[in-house]
Amino acid sequence: MEPIIRVDNLGKHFGNTVAVDRISFSLAPGKCTALLGPNGAGKTTTLNMLTGLLTPTKGDIVFAGLEGKDRREQIGYLPQTPVFFNWMTGKEYLHFTAKLYGMKPASFRKRTDELLELMGLKDARNRRIGGYSGGMKQRLGFAQALIHSPKLLILDEPVSALDPVGRREVLELMNRIKGETTLLFSTHVLHDAEQLSDDILIMKNGSLVLAGSLDEIRREHRSPILIVDADDATSNWVESIRQLPFIKHVEYSGSAAVISVTDPVEARRVLLADLTAKDVPVIRFEAAYTTLEDVFLKAVTQ
Repeated sequence: MEPIIRVDNLGKHFGNTVAVDRISFSLAPGKCTALLGPNGAGKTTTLNMLTGLLTPTKGDIVFAGLEGKDRREQIGYLPQTPVFFNWMTGKEYLHFTAKLYGMKPASFRKRTDELLELMGLKDARNRRIGGYSGGMKQRLGFAQALIHSPKLLILDEPVSALDPVGRREVLELMNRIKGETTLLFSTHVLHDAEQLSDDILIMKNGSLVLAGSLDEIRREHRSPILIVDADDATSNWVESIRQLPFIKHVEYSGSAAVISVTDPVEARRVLLADLTAKDVPVIRFEAAYTTLEDVFLKAVTQ
């Protein structure tokens, strides 16, 4: 399947500062991709180049079917902190946005009603935006980004400024939208990326350090772990098992030990027997795998 957008050797310099350093990736149509990275990694600069808000210093951005044409008409964009005209109503603002895209009244009026319904803003369509909650404004931002039915929706930290209720509303909305259009969003919240994404891009210091489907990254980078919680007795027990051949690494925090192992079956058998023999008061013994957060931390700290 041909990518909806392809990025080749993309770079951006601000004077002597390299914000983005020759990155390449592609986005598959109909997929949801999370762009991850610590502060200053180059995520927002990358998104701004994709949307056309910044001109790349080097490299190419090719949108399928639009070679040599303006790709912005096929892109919807929601910045991290969207700004509205608070004296407008939600309905007026969407009509205003649609006119900027050159849409005809017959089509944008119908589209406005559809989006207000989808965003849960139908009952607030004639209220002034200044009276909207943070979550309502974010949902209105989604509506303006979708008003022209773009092929690609780009979101910069869409939930970072929201309270827990607003965050849940927006995540549920993204889950509904991702089946209708290609979605690219940046986030610091790895749990959100793991719940929503098909593909993952991880940046560090302007470079792309890891890219691929979430399933592939899990298979290639995850490793089995055992979590043992045994009150104050855990630390002494951990020291006694560090040299066992199937143990790769042990992290100890509070009363819990996270033990990376090479053979989870053998590790469970031996460690459970050892805990029983030493009469360690176990509260929790759990077999699991490293998470996306573990993969992320490893990628950006190496």
